[in-house]
Amino acid sequence: MNDLYHPLLSLREGNWVKLICGASFQHLPAIRNLTLAYALAGVDCVDVAADPAVIHAANEALQVAKTLKEAAQGRGFGIQNLPWLMVSLNDGEDPHFRKAEFDPTHCPTDCPRPCETICPAQAIVFERSTDGFSGVLNSHCYGCGRCLPICPIQQITARSYVSTTAAIAPLVLQGVDAVEIHTQVGRVADFGRLWQAIAPFVDRLKLIAISCPDGDGLIDYLWALHELISPLPCPVIWQTDGRPMSGDIGDGATRAAVKLGQKVLAANLPGYVQLAGGTNRHTVEKLRHLGLLNDPQTAPHRFISGIAYGSYARTLLASVLDQLEPSPLHDSLVACAEPAYAQAGSHSDPILSAPPLGVSVQQRLETNAELLWQAVDLAHSLVSQLKAPMKSSPSHAPVIT
Repeated sequence: MNDLYHPLLSLREGNWVKLICGASFQHLPAIRNLTLAYALAGVDCVDVAADPAVIHAANEALQVAKTLKEAAQGRGFGIQNLPWLMVSLNDGEDPHFRKAEFDPTHCPTDCPRPCETICPAQAIVFERSTDGFSGVLNSHCYGCGRCLPICPIQQITARSYVSTTAAIAPLVLQGVDAVEIHTQVGRVADFGRLWQAIAPFVDRLKLIAISCPDGDGLIDYLWALHELISPLPCPVIWQTDGRPMSGDIGDGATRAAVKLGQKVLAANLPGYVQLAGGTNRHTVEKLRHLGLLNDPQTAPHRFISGIAYGSYARTLLASVLDQLEPSPLHDSLVACAEPAYAQAGSHSDPILSAPPLGVSVQQRLETNAELLWQAVDLAHSLVSQLKAPMKSSPSHAPVIT
């Protein structure tokens, strides 16, 4: 089985695993290292922001993974072929496409700063010793929104972005394998406009994913989208966004993802059903308990084809990746770069991020062999739950409560 078809085989067999780096996450060192670790652990796809610098960082990591493939296999990890690279686009305002922002000069001097504590991406900082910066590190924020209600003076707001695909498509869709479209019930017209910009590139893509949260009329809406995009030259994934960006907040977050997966699976839409939104270390266990995974010993039936892990997958590796020496100058430069989206409601040209700045040597996971294989082992502890076990070792996944 060659590189082109191996991820598709995972979908067909029901053991597809995707890493979600974040539709608006632009911290290049983290993206590069997460991509490398999870690629060596055997994921089938890596989903990143539609930003040229982010795509460059992820592709660079995949090339490093290619050189380390045999070493990973020798250690019993799951990489067979390089994962596909996917970018996320949106047809309207969406929590995955936003950034928190506030003016730190308005913060009370005696504020306990709960926003800084609750941020899972360490995107909120005050008076960094290297440059005196306070506020939101734009490149680190991926829009989870946990800081919004917790601010004592309610001054944190969210800045949303909508894909200006006519400008973005030529920059990003030619260098990736797949695209994911984030949508919501009732946006057929918006989806159609976005699809018109994507359609010229579909023949070059290996996969289309459509991500949608639950809502009144969901199934009818998904059938309408199916009619709009048909016929397709490639497979389609229906990504059920159960509880967006919540997999790391508690074990019970996966219930919404599983419940929504059942609902969409029952609709018998052409294509594959893949879970996201609240997925964590308990997701596979719940799917297996409910008989929603592919079991060769039972009669043929529709099953969940895969799982995408986002915030939980990133949190799982944080203890290792945080040990890599940071580069304050690089972080400061990247923090100033805006994502490749125009602000919602704006008719101006999109604000494109700066050219790829690269990742400093000390930030590259492959330069520290001990940390590299620790990170891959942690990633494998999650990936192998759905994949056929290829390495016998105790689970390292932490219990997050």
